[in-house]
Amino acid sequence: MIFTRKADLAGGGRAPGAVPATTTVSIIGPDLVVTGNLETQGELQIEGDVQGDIYALRIVIGEQARVIGDLVADEIVIGGVMQGTIRANNVVFRTGSRVEAEILHKKLTIEQGAYFEGKSRRSEDPTGQYSR
Repeated sequence: MIFTRKADLAGGGRAPGAVPATTTVSIIGPDLVVTGNLETQGELQIEGDVQGDIYALRIVIGEQARVIGDLVADEIVIGGVMQGTIRANNVVFRTGSRVEAEILHKKLTIEQGAYFEGKSRRSEDPTGQYSR
């Protein structure tokens, strides 16, 4: 089960750095296990387990989450465990994350205390052929 909510701000305005009001945020809770591919035009926040490919505008993998599959998004932030392939313009590995992947990116940030094993290649258009 995926829960979604529309981000809304009083007065229709937009706070600096906030998710645009038209963006939908979908959340996979910590007690949920998903097997299969996921696709959204908005943000996907994962707190549970996913085995499958994920296509989104933004993907956030929480500290207790585990994902096995391919990720394609404009921005990907990983705080938990991820195995597979990552294609994104901006990729961030948070402290405590564990990533075993092949990454195609424009910008990569690895915080101190993050674990990364795999390949990393810079590309001007990392999501090119996968754009949805």
